Amino acid sequence: MNKQYISAILAATSLVFSAEALAQSMPKSQYKAADKNIESLYKSAVVNCGSFADNAKDICMAAANGLKEIEKKELISRYKPSMKADFDVSIAKAEANYAVEEEKCADKADNIKGICVSEAKAILAQAKSDASSQLERSKATIIADDKHPDARKKEK
Repeated sequence: MNKQYISAILAATSLVFSAEALAQSMPKSQYKAADKNIESLYKSAVVNCGSFADNAKDICMAAANGLKEIEKKELISRYKPSMKADFDVSIAKAEANYAVEEEKCADKADNIKGICVSEAKAILAQAKSDASSQLERSKATIIADDKHPDARKKEK
């Protein structure tokens, strides 16, 4: 079962790299093709998850769903780059990680399960906070650069 789980996760992980390769500064037609590719790879990952039972299937599905969302956000970020798009990618990664961790907690006993879920929520909250901080730092840097265009020149 471990080998099947790993192969399913690897198949789902292929979502990450396939759309990334297709998505470098693309016209709309390539964007749409990459989006369709993400969908077809997601469907393949779902089929792979079907070979599992119980919580292993839930974990696999959480991973597949998370990777699909990450890929879609990364595709948008490459198609229409912005600080907000990068922020959305970070949030998608945090939420995908949380969903998988939460499913892993489901196999644990009552008290340990509660602690596990609490830890997963804390990691999610920290990741979201980090993403928000990064977005604010990026905005502040742009504002500072706009106010003092030669500030970077003096650093060199």
